[in-house]
This record gives sequence, structure tokens and C-alpha cells, in this order.
Amino acid sequence: MLYNDLVLGFRFGVFFFAGGLVPNPLDIRFQKVSGLSGKVTTREIQEGGQNLYRQKVPEGITYDNLVLERGMIVGSPLNIEFNVALSMFTFAPSNVLVTLLSGSSIPLGAWLFIKAYPVRWSTSDLDASQSNVVIDTMELAYTRMQILRI
Repeated sequence: MLYNDLVLGFRFGVFFFAGGLVPNPLDIRFQKVSGLSGKVTTREIQEGGQNLYRQKVPEGITYDNLVLERGMIVGSPLNIEFNVALSMFTFAPSNVLVTLLSGSSIPLGAWLFIKAYPVRWSTSDLDASQSNVVIDTMELAYTRMQILRI
């Protein structure tokens, strides 16, 4: 495998679909995305008379929360949505598409998060002794993740 064949993870876009359909063109740039994982949970069953092993059967699927980080932005529709959710306990789930791009901005793969809603919003520390960018961290729970490979 050549180095050129490796997929690099620093070029991506995050697309929020209001009402599940209309993309929000303003909130697409993020510094970091994490939580791209799902896991099948299992249950062990002891068979009668079988003492050497137990059967594992699938029970369900669990997902990590989707975590997005970016520099603080003023006047963002996403900020308004998070503020409404966390201050009024009113939720408007939307679909979120995270798309991994090649160096030529061609989509290589994607993760679709269905019925995502805010569960955490935090801002980095403010420190007068340093000149760091203020980072907002947004965390979303969702119903289901669909992995799309192109």
C-alpha cells in the first residue's frame, strides 16, 4: 500500500438538515469530530449441560454521542438550536451528515446520524494570560448511525 492510498482524516464537512431535509449552509465547519462508533451489545446464554463455553447472542446496538468542536461563532443557527434545547428543554431533532473528503474535495465516505439532538454544549476556559481561540464543544445523541462508504 502506498502512502497516497491512505485516507487522511483532516478534510471533512458536517451538514445539519433542518427538519431532516434542508441543509444548514452556515454550520458546516468544525475543527474536530469524534464519537463515530457503534457497538453490538450481547447477552451470554448458558446451555444446559455445557460447561466449556457460553453462547453469545446479539441484544441491541449502542452508539457513542457525536461530539463536534469548533471555534466559537456568533449568530449561528446551530447555536440558537442548542440554546433552545438547553434553556427551554425544547428539542427539534435533525439528521446530521459527516462527510470525509479527499484532497480534491471528493467525498470518500460519510456517517449519517438520524434524529440527532443536543445533549451537551460547553465552551473552553477563558484565560487572560493566554491568547487561545475559544472552542465550543457540542455533543449530540441520536437514534441511529448509518455508515456510508463510497
